[in-house]
Amino acid sequence: FSGGVSKNMNLKAIAEGAKQKGIELMATGDALHPVWLKEVKEMEKIDEGTFSLNGMRFVLTTEVEDIRRVHHLLIFPSISSVEDFRERTALHSSNMDRDGRPKLMMKGEEIAEVAKEVDALIGPCHAFTPWTAMYAYYDSITECYGEMTDYVSFVELGLSADTDYADRIEELRRLTFLTNSDAHSQYPDKLAREFNRFEMDAPDFASLRDVILRKSGRALLNVGLPPEEGKYNETACTRCFTHYSLHEAKTRKWRCTCGGRIKKGVKDRVEELATDREPVHPDYRPPYLHLIPLGEIIRLAIGHSSTHTAGTKKRWEALVNRFGSEVSVLVDTPISELEGLVEDNVINAIKAFREGKITVIPGGGGEYGRVVFGDDDSREKKEKIRGQRSLFDY
Repeated sequence: FSGGVSKNMNLKAIAEGAKQKGIELMATGDALHPVWLKEVKEMEKIDEGTFSLNGMRFVLTTEVEDIRRVHHLLIFPSISSVEDFRERTALHSSNMDRDGRPKLMMKGEEIAEVAKEVDALIGPCHAFTPWTAMYAYYDSITECYGEMTDYVSFVELGLSADTDYADRIEELRRLTFLTNSDAHSQYPDKLAREFNRFEMDAPDFASLRDVILRKSGRALLNVGLPPEEGKYNETACTRCFTHYSLHEAKTRKWRCTCGGRIKKGVKDRVEELATDREPVHPDYRPPYLHLIPLGEIIRLAIGHSSTHTAGTKKRWEALVNRFGSEVSVLVDTPISELEGLVEDNVINAIKAFREGKITVIPGGGGEYGRVVFGDDDSREKKEKIRGQRSLFDY
Protein backbone atom coordinates (compact mmCIF):
# COMPACT_ATOMS: atom_id res chain seq x y z
CA PHE A 1 0.00 0.00 0.00
CA SER A 2 3.03 2.30 -0.21
CA GLY A 3 3.98 4.12 -3.38
CA GLY A 4 6.33 2.27 -5.71
CA VAL A 5 5.61 -1.14 -4.18
CA SER A 6 4.67 -4.17 -6.26
CA LYS A 7 0.98 -5.08 -6.08
CA ASN A 8 2.08 -8.71 -5.73
CA MET A 9 3.88 -8.01 -2.47
CA ASN A 10 1.41 -9.49 -0.01
CA LEU A 11 2.22 -11.14 3.32
CA LYS A 12 2.32 -14.63 1.79
CA ALA A 13 4.79 -13.51 -0.86
CA ILE A 14 6.93 -11.72 1.74
CA ALA A 15 7.01 -14.87 3.89
CA GLU A 16 8.15 -16.99 0.95
CA GLY A 17 10.77 -14.48 -0.19
CA ALA A 18 12.14 -14.15 3.35
CA LYS A 19 12.60 -17.92 3.62
CA GLN A 20 14.55 -17.98 0.37
CA LYS A 21 16.69 -15.11 1.57
CA GLY A 22 17.41 -16.76 4.94
CA ILE A 23 15.48 -14.42 7.26
CA GLU A 24 13.72 -15.64 10.42
CA LEU A 25 11.92 -12.51 11.67
CA MET A 26 10.33 -10.01 9.28
CA ALA A 27 8.76 -6.59 9.77
CA THR A 28 5.20 -6.16 8.52
CA GLY A 29 5.66 -2.54 7.45
CA ASP A 30 2.58 -0.39 6.78
CA ALA A 31 0.90 -1.43 10.06
CA LEU A 32 -1.19 1.77 10.22
CA HIS A 33 -2.95 1.02 6.93
CA PRO A 34 -6.41 -0.41 7.77
CA VAL A 35 -6.55 -3.05 5.01
CA TRP A 36 -2.97 -4.21 5.62
CA LEU A 37 -3.61 -4.35 9.37
CA LYS A 38 -6.71 -6.47 8.72
CA GLU A 39 -4.54 -8.92 6.76
CA VAL A 40 -1.97 -8.95 9.55
CA LYS A 41 -4.69 -9.86 12.04
CA GLU A 42 -5.55 -12.90 9.93
CA MET A 43 -2.11 -14.41 10.53
CA GLU A 44 -1.50 -16.85 13.37
CA LYS A 45 -0.95 -14.94 16.62
CA ILE A 46 2.15 -16.11 18.50
CA ASP A 47 1.88 -13.42 21.19
CA GLU A 48 0.62 -9.84 21.38
CA GLY A 49 3.37 -8.48 19.12
CA THR A 50 4.38 -11.48 17.02
CA PHE A 51 2.54 -13.23 14.17
CA SER A 52 3.27 -16.16 11.91
CA LEU A 53 2.44 -17.08 8.32
CA ASN A 54 3.67 -20.28 6.68
CA GLY A 55 6.41 -20.56 9.30
CA MET A 56 7.67 -16.96 8.97
CA ARG A 57 7.52 -14.73 12.06
CA PHE A 58 6.43 -11.08 11.76
CA VAL A 59 6.59 -8.08 14.09
CA LEU A 60 4.42 -4.98 13.72
CA THR A 61 6.14 -1.97 12.16
CA THR A 62 5.43 1.13 10.16
CA GLU A 63 7.31 4.04 8.66
CA VAL A 64 5.86 7.53 8.92
CA GLU A 65 6.88 10.91 7.49
CA ASP A 66 6.81 13.96 9.74
CA ILE A 67 6.09 17.60 8.98
CA ARG A 68 9.74 18.18 7.98
CA ARG A 69 9.75 15.13 5.65
CA VAL A 70 11.88 13.11 8.08
CA HIS A 71 11.00 9.40 8.11
CA HIS A 72 10.66 7.47 11.37
CA LEU A 73 10.46 3.72 12.01
CA LEU A 74 8.11 2.46 14.71
CA ILE A 75 8.06 -1.09 16.11
CA PHE A 76 4.86 -1.90 18.00
CA PRO A 77 4.29 -4.34 20.89
CA SER A 78 0.72 -5.25 19.93
CA ILE A 79 -2.24 -4.68 17.63
CA SER A 80 -3.84 -2.53 20.32
CA SER A 81 -0.70 -0.37 20.37
CA VAL A 82 -0.98 0.14 16.60
CA GLU A 83 -4.66 1.04 16.88
CA ASP A 84 -3.95 3.40 19.78
CA PHE A 85 -1.24 5.17 17.78
CA ARG A 86 -3.62 5.47 14.83
CA GLU A 87 -6.29 7.02 17.01
CA ARG A 88 -3.89 9.55 18.55
CA THR A 89 -2.41 10.67 15.21
CA ALA A 90 -5.23 10.25 12.68
CA LEU A 91 -6.32 13.89 12.88
CA HIS A 92 -2.75 14.90 11.91
CA SER A 93 -2.78 12.88 8.68
CA SER A 94 -4.75 13.20 5.46
CA ASN A 95 -3.52 9.96 3.87
CA MET A 96 -3.34 7.38 6.68
CA ASP A 97 -6.02 5.25 5.05
CA ARG A 98 -4.51 5.57 1.58
CA ASP A 99 -0.75 5.20 1.96
CA GLY A 100 1.14 2.54 3.86
CA ARG A 101 3.72 5.14 4.83
CA PRO A 102 1.52 8.06 5.93
CA LYS A 103 2.52 11.67 6.40
CA LEU A 104 1.85 13.08 9.85
CA MET A 105 1.72 16.85 10.28
CA MET A 106 3.67 16.47 13.51
CA LYS A 107 7.24 17.11 14.62
CA GLY A 108 9.60 14.23 15.33
CA GLU A 109 9.39 15.03 19.04
CA GLU A 110 5.58 14.82 18.97
CA ILE A 111 5.62 11.49 17.15
CA ALA A 112 8.11 10.12 19.67
CA GLU A 113 5.84 11.27 22.51
CA VAL A 114 2.96 9.25 21.09
CA ALA A 115 5.27 6.29 20.48
CA LYS A 116 6.24 6.33 24.16
CA GLU A 117 2.59 6.57 25.22
CA VAL A 118 1.75 3.39 23.26
CA ASP A 119 5.02 1.64 24.28
CA ALA A 120 6.40 1.50 20.72
CA LEU A 121 10.08 1.73 19.83
CA ILE A 122 11.08 4.59 17.54
CA GLY A 123 14.14 5.74 15.62
CA PRO A 124 15.03 7.61 12.41
CA CYS A 125 14.84 5.73 9.11
CA HIS A 126 17.80 5.74 6.66
CA ALA A 127 19.17 8.56 8.79
CA PHE A 128 21.71 9.93 6.31
CA THR A 129 19.95 9.98 2.93
CA PRO A 130 19.58 13.50 1.52
CA TRP A 131 15.82 13.63 0.91
CA THR A 132 13.76 12.24 3.77
CA ALA A 133 16.19 11.66 6.61
CA MET A 134 17.00 13.14 9.99
CA TYR A 135 20.42 14.42 8.97
CA ALA A 136 19.03 15.91 5.77
CA TYR A 137 17.21 18.53 7.84
CA TYR A 138 18.91 18.52 11.25
CA ASP A 139 22.48 18.65 12.50
CA SER A 140 21.77 16.55 15.58
CA ILE A 141 19.34 13.96 16.87
CA THR A 142 18.31 16.38 19.62
CA GLU A 143 17.20 18.96 17.05
CA CYS A 144 14.88 16.31 15.60
CA TYR A 145 13.50 14.69 18.75
CA GLY A 146 13.90 17.43 21.37
CA GLU A 147 13.02 16.33 24.89
CA MET A 148 12.21 12.84 23.59
CA THR A 149 15.77 12.21 22.37
CA ASP A 150 16.57 9.85 25.26
CA TYR A 151 13.59 7.68 24.32
CA VAL A 152 14.99 7.04 20.82
CA SER A 153 16.68 3.64 21.00
CA PHE A 154 17.99 2.92 17.51
CA VAL A 155 19.01 4.48 14.23
CA GLU A 156 18.51 2.86 10.85
CA LEU A 157 21.65 3.39 8.78
CA GLY A 158 20.24 3.14 5.24
CA LEU A 159 21.81 1.79 2.07
CA SER A 160 24.36 4.60 1.71
CA ALA A 161 25.87 4.35 5.20
CA ASP A 162 27.47 1.70 7.37
CA THR A 163 28.81 1.39 10.91
CA ASP A 164 32.11 3.08 10.05
CA TYR A 165 30.23 6.13 8.81
CA ALA A 166 27.82 6.38 11.75
CA ASP A 167 30.33 5.72 14.52
CA ARG A 168 32.29 8.82 13.53
CA ILE A 169 29.40 10.78 15.10
CA GLU A 170 29.58 10.73 18.89
CA GLU A 171 25.87 11.24 19.59
CA LEU A 172 24.97 8.01 17.77
CA ARG A 173 27.23 5.67 19.74
CA ARG A 174 24.70 5.05 22.50
CA LEU A 175 22.16 3.78 19.94
CA THR A 176 21.66 0.33 18.49
CA PHE A 177 22.31 0.36 14.76
CA LEU A 178 19.76 -1.34 12.52
CA THR A 179 20.53 -2.30 8.97
CA ASN A 180 17.11 -2.67 7.38
CA SER A 181 16.02 -1.70 3.88
CA ASP A 182 12.74 -0.76 2.25
CA ALA A 183 11.43 -3.64 0.14
CA HIS A 184 9.55 -2.73 -3.03
CA SER A 185 9.03 -6.31 -4.15
CA GLN A 186 9.15 -9.77 -2.60
CA TYR A 187 12.14 -11.01 -4.61
CA PRO A 188 15.28 -11.81 -2.60
CA ASP A 189 17.37 -9.24 -4.48
CA LYS A 190 15.01 -6.54 -3.16
CA LEU A 191 13.76 -8.10 0.10
CA ALA A 192 16.20 -7.82 3.03
CA ARG A 193 18.94 -6.25 0.97
CA GLU A 194 20.13 -5.28 4.44
CA PHE A 195 19.39 -7.18 7.64
CA ASN A 196 20.50 -7.71 11.24
CA ARG A 197 21.78 -10.82 12.98
CA PHE A 198 20.79 -10.96 16.65
CA GLU A 199 21.28 -13.44 19.44
CA MET A 200 17.77 -13.55 20.94
CA ASP A 201 15.74 -15.75 23.25
CA ALA A 202 13.14 -16.22 20.52
CA PRO A 203 12.11 -14.70 17.17
CA ASP A 204 9.45 -12.45 18.72
CA PHE A 205 8.78 -8.83 19.61
CA ALA A 206 9.78 -9.10 23.27
CA SER A 207 13.20 -10.51 22.42
CA LEU A 208 13.68 -8.00 19.64
CA ARG A 209 12.85 -5.13 21.98
CA ASP A 210 15.26 -6.42 24.61
CA VAL A 211 18.14 -6.79 22.17
CA ILE A 212 17.57 -3.30 20.71
CA LEU A 213 17.48 -1.85 24.23
CA ARG A 214 20.46 -4.08 25.14
CA LYS A 215 18.63 -5.60 28.10
CA SER A 216 19.27 -9.18 26.98
CA GLY A 217 20.71 -10.94 23.97
CA ARG A 218 23.12 -9.10 21.73
CA ALA A 219 23.64 -7.84 18.22
CA LEU A 220 26.00 -10.16 16.36
CA LEU A 221 26.18 -8.58 12.94
CA ASN A 222 24.93 -5.71 10.81
CA VAL A 223 24.65 -6.77 7.18
CA GLY A 224 24.26 -4.42 4.26
CA LEU A 225 25.38 -3.21 0.88
CA PRO A 226 28.71 -1.43 0.64
CA PRO A 227 27.78 2.21 1.29
CA GLU A 228 29.36 3.18 -2.04
CA GLU A 229 26.66 1.15 -3.79
CA GLY A 230 23.93 3.35 -2.32
CA LYS A 231 22.40 5.79 -4.76
CA TYR A 232 23.20 8.83 -2.61
CA ASN A 233 26.71 7.95 -1.44
CA GLU A 234 28.55 10.77 -3.21
CA THR A 235 27.50 14.32 -4.01
CA ALA A 236 26.11 14.30 -7.56
CA CYS A 237 23.63 15.77 -10.01
CA THR A 238 20.12 14.33 -9.77
CA ARG A 239 19.63 14.69 -13.54
CA CYS A 240 22.84 13.58 -15.27
CA PHE A 241 24.53 11.99 -12.20
CA THR A 242 27.81 13.88 -12.62
CA HIS A 243 29.74 13.65 -9.34
CA TYR A 244 31.16 16.69 -7.57
CA SER A 245 33.31 17.37 -4.55
CA LEU A 246 31.52 19.21 -1.77
CA HIS A 247 33.59 22.32 -2.48
CA GLU A 248 32.70 22.22 -6.19
CA ALA A 249 29.01 21.77 -5.42
CA LYS A 250 29.01 24.78 -3.09
CA THR A 251 30.94 26.88 -5.59
CA ARG A 252 28.38 26.03 -8.25
CA LYS A 253 25.54 26.87 -5.85
CA TRP A 254 24.30 23.27 -6.17
CA ARG A 255 23.58 23.51 -9.90
CA CYS A 256 25.15 21.14 -12.42
CA THR A 257 26.44 22.21 -15.84
CA CYS A 258 23.37 20.45 -17.28
CA GLY A 259 21.11 22.66 -15.18
CA GLY A 260 20.14 19.85 -12.83
CA ARG A 261 20.20 20.02 -9.06
CA ILE A 262 23.27 18.73 -7.22
CA LYS A 263 22.39 16.70 -4.12
CA LYS A 264 24.78 16.37 -1.20
CA GLY A 265 26.00 12.81 -0.74
CA VAL A 266 25.97 10.78 2.47
CA LYS A 267 29.76 10.62 2.60
CA ASP A 268 30.07 14.40 2.51
CA ARG A 269 27.27 14.81 5.05
CA VAL A 270 29.06 12.47 7.43
CA GLU A 271 32.23 14.54 7.03
CA GLU A 272 30.25 17.62 8.08
CA LEU A 273 28.78 15.91 11.14
CA ALA A 274 31.75 13.78 12.24
CA THR A 275 33.25 14.39 15.65
CA ASP A 276 36.12 11.95 14.97
CA ARG A 277 38.37 11.41 11.96
CA GLU A 278 38.03 7.64 12.36
CA PRO A 279 35.08 5.57 13.62
CA VAL A 280 34.99 4.85 17.34
CA HIS A 281 33.01 1.65 17.86
CA PRO A 282 31.54 1.01 21.34
CA ASP A 283 32.07 -2.44 22.83
CA TYR A 284 28.52 -3.55 22.01
CA ARG A 285 28.76 -2.61 18.32
CA PRO A 286 28.83 -5.76 16.16
CA PRO A 287 30.90 -6.15 12.99
CA TYR A 288 29.46 -4.90 9.72
CA LEU A 289 29.38 -7.39 6.85
CA HIS A 290 29.12 -5.99 3.33
CA LEU A 291 26.82 -8.32 1.43
CA ILE A 292 25.78 -8.07 -2.21
CA PRO A 293 22.62 -9.87 -3.43
CA LEU A 294 23.33 -13.23 -5.04
CA GLY A 295 21.19 -12.40 -8.06
CA GLU A 296 23.34 -9.34 -8.72
CA ILE A 297 26.53 -11.39 -8.56
CA ILE A 298 25.13 -13.97 -10.99
CA ARG A 299 23.86 -11.23 -13.31
CA LEU A 300 27.27 -9.60 -13.44
CA ALA A 301 29.05 -12.92 -13.96
CA ILE A 302 26.94 -13.99 -16.95
CA GLY A 303 26.51 -10.50 -18.38
CA HIS A 304 22.72 -10.28 -18.13
CA SER A 305 20.86 -6.99 -17.83
CA SER A 306 18.55 -7.99 -14.99
CA THR A 307 18.37 -10.30 -11.99
CA HIS A 308 15.03 -11.53 -13.33
CA THR A 309 16.18 -12.97 -16.65
CA ALA A 310 15.54 -16.68 -17.12
CA GLY A 311 19.26 -17.43 -17.07
CA THR A 312 19.89 -15.55 -13.82
CA LYS A 313 16.86 -17.10 -12.14
CA LYS A 314 17.86 -20.63 -13.21
CA ARG A 315 21.31 -20.32 -11.65
CA TRP A 316 19.98 -18.59 -8.51
CA GLU A 317 17.42 -21.36 -7.98
CA ALA A 318 19.99 -24.11 -8.49
CA LEU A 319 22.15 -22.68 -5.72
CA VAL A 320 19.44 -21.65 -3.26
CA ASN A 321 17.47 -24.89 -3.64
CA ARG A 322 20.63 -26.85 -2.89
CA PHE A 323 21.89 -24.87 0.11
CA GLY A 324 18.65 -23.54 1.60
CA SER A 325 19.00 -19.77 1.37
CA GLU A 326 20.76 -16.95 -0.42
CA VAL A 327 22.81 -16.05 2.64
CA SER A 328 24.11 -19.59 2.93
CA VAL A 329 25.28 -19.56 -0.69
CA LEU A 330 26.93 -16.17 -0.44
CA VAL A 331 29.02 -16.56 2.69
CA ASP A 332 28.78 -19.97 4.36
CA THR A 333 28.98 -22.75 1.79
CA PRO A 334 32.50 -23.90 0.83
CA ILE A 335 33.34 -22.86 -2.72
CA SER A 336 34.11 -26.47 -3.63
CA GLU A 337 30.50 -27.46 -2.91
CA LEU A 338 29.21 -25.01 -5.52
CA GLU A 339 31.01 -26.80 -8.33
CA GLY A 340 28.79 -28.58 -10.81
CA LEU A 341 25.71 -26.55 -9.95
CA VAL A 342 26.62 -23.45 -11.97
CA GLU A 343 29.35 -22.40 -14.39
CA ASP A 344 32.87 -21.56 -13.24
CA ASN A 345 32.42 -17.86 -13.98
CA VAL A 346 29.55 -17.69 -11.46
CA ILE A 347 31.55 -19.59 -8.84
CA ASN A 348 34.56 -17.37 -9.47
CA ALA A 349 32.34 -14.30 -9.04
CA ILE A 350 31.14 -15.53 -5.65
CA LYS A 351 34.73 -16.31 -4.71
CA ALA A 352 35.80 -12.82 -5.79
CA PHE A 353 33.16 -11.33 -3.52
CA ARG A 354 34.35 -13.38 -0.55
CA GLU A 355 37.98 -12.43 -1.16
CA GLY A 356 37.21 -8.75 -1.66
CA LYS A 357 38.34 -8.77 -5.30
CA ILE A 358 35.58 -6.46 -6.40
CA THR A 359 35.41 -2.75 -7.02
CA VAL A 360 32.52 -0.42 -6.21
CA ILE A 361 32.08 2.64 -8.40
CA PRO A 362 30.21 4.94 -5.96
CA GLY A 363 26.64 6.00 -6.61
CA GLY A 364 25.21 9.48 -6.24
CA GLY A 365 22.37 11.77 -7.19
CA GLY A 366 19.86 8.92 -7.16
CA GLU A 367 21.91 6.47 -9.25
CA TYR A 368 23.06 3.28 -7.53
CA GLY A 369 26.75 2.50 -7.42
CA ARG A 370 28.17 -0.14 -9.73
CA VAL A 371 29.91 -3.31 -8.63
CA VAL A 372 32.56 -4.88 -10.85
CA PHE A 373 34.90 -7.81 -10.36
CA GLY A 374 38.64 -7.32 -10.46
CA ASP A 375 40.10 -3.95 -11.47
CA ASP A 376 38.10 -1.23 -13.18
CA ASP A 377 39.79 1.91 -14.52
CA SER A 378 36.62 3.80 -15.47
CA ARG A 379 37.13 6.09 -12.45
CA GLU A 380 40.22 7.02 -10.49
CA LYS A 381 38.47 6.54 -7.16
CA LYS A 382 37.91 2.90 -6.18
CA GLU A 383 36.70 1.34 -2.99
CA LYS A 384 37.70 -2.26 -2.35
CA ILE A 385 35.63 -4.48 -0.06
CA ARG A 386 37.41 -6.55 2.54
CA GLY A 387 37.28 -10.31 2.20
CA GLN A 388 34.21 -11.60 4.02
CA ARG A 389 34.01 -14.33 6.61
CA SER A 390 31.07 -16.64 7.22
CA LEU A 391 28.04 -15.22 9.00
CA PHE A 392 28.53 -17.98 11.53
CA ASP A 393 31.96 -16.63 12.44
CA TYR A 394 30.10 -13.92 14.37
